[in-house]
Amino acid sequence: MSALAQEIIVDPNKLSQASELQKMVIKGGNELNGRIRISGAKNAALKHMVACLLTDEPVNLENCPVNLGDIKMQAAVLKTLGAEVVLREDGMAMIHAKAIESHVAPYDLVRKMRASVLILGPLLARYGKAEVSLPGGCAIGTRPIDMHLDALSLMGAEIKLDGGYVKAEAPNGLKGAEINFSKVSVGATENIMMAATLAKGVTIINNAAREPEIVDQGEALIKMGAKIEGLGTARLVIEGVEKLHGITHEIVPDRIEAGTYMIAVAMTGGKVVLENVRPEHLTTLIGPLKEAGMHIEQDGKDLIVERNGVDLKGFDIMTEPHPGFPTDLQAQLMSLMTICKGAGMITETIFENRFMHVPELIRMGAEITVHGNSALVRGVSGLKGAEVMATDLRASVALVLAGLVAEGETVVNRIYHLNRGYEKLVEKLSACGADIRLA
Repeated sequence: MSALAQEIIVDPNKLSQASELQKMVIKGGNELNGRIRISGAKNAALKHMVACLLTDEPVNLENCPVNLGDIKMQAAVLKTLGAEVVLREDGMAMIHAKAIESHVAPYDLVRKMRASVLILGPLLARYGKAEVSLPGGCAIGTRPIDMHLDALSLMGAEIKLDGGYVKAEAPNGLKGAEINFSKVSVGATENIMMAATLAKGVTIINNAAREPEIVDQGEALIKMGAKIEGLGTARLVIEGVEKLHGITHEIVPDRIEAGTYMIAVAMTGGKVVLENVRPEHLTTLIGPLKEAGMHIEQDGKDLIVERNGVDLKGFDIMTEPHPGFPTDLQAQLMSLMTICKGAGMITETIFENRFMHVPELIRMGAEITVHGNSALVRGVSGLKGAEVMATDLRASVALVLAGLVAEGETVVNRIYHLNRGYEKLVEKLSACGADIRLA
């Protein structure tokens, strides 16, 4: 495997000891003006990386957000299994799982990232056994993996939980089955779709998730030789094949990153051109932002986002599985609504603990009242800088957005969450005029 561009060194020991001491310091009041290139989708890249375990041939992933903590952690997990992984500064991830030396994804690496549980499906499908630590990640709800395990059991896997690990074997190989998910699950859909590509017979997934990242993953698997029908619908039909082969695949742009910067411009004012965007993945955000008073225009693969002196109006949103409003943009939108005229209501239907950023926004002067899974946000004339604590990835960036418009200085603690999901956030915002730095 050759690596022409500079390679990013992945040190599992350092990754498993992420510092909680680093802070982000923001002085509010500056408009954002300039251009921001959107990275490849983290939520797609992580799944493409484990899908590389399904083949013994090299896979090249272009437009990969290689500087993210989660991507480096996934690379470390794959290396632990015996895969050859090269992350390059030009956004290429080169993975070759020619032979697997271990079937164990250890606790030290998995505990901070839920996506590692998706190793179960590919390892079971190709090797007939897998041992994966119960996952960690953001503390935004229970997110049980029962749906993954139940579906794999239906496909012939023998599964037990022992010492905090999921230990699974499929001594006779996985077999096609009809899977009826009780609720929409992105992770379970991805895990079973990957497992089914090498299973004997046909697997049907009913009530499948339909996110763009799943479609992207399915399209990559089809390039590798998989037989999948129904991508983008609630019913997937996967016919197992004997072998998958290597490919080069360009990862879909990150709609959550793009949406976050759209909201940032809505808050600060100014004009920013977002490069490498698929507006069709952002319709549920573009609509409310236009209704609130934003100017948003598509120019080829670019999206022009502008607000010049317009007072934005409050609005209501409800998070739902795709094609509904994404839960991963809920916290950011709440930051925007704190400075809109009038009031708006946010209803969270995906995760039960995803309002943990509310107390921190209130510290900055926001007026928010939570009733169960709904939050009433009354716009205020302005926010004030404060020292706040990040609780999860999206809450972290919501506090950064609030800091961009707050009077005075905002200090965001525990920003290691941000490093997991936003590539070069400080550099991208600084280039557009934000006063933001790491401390």
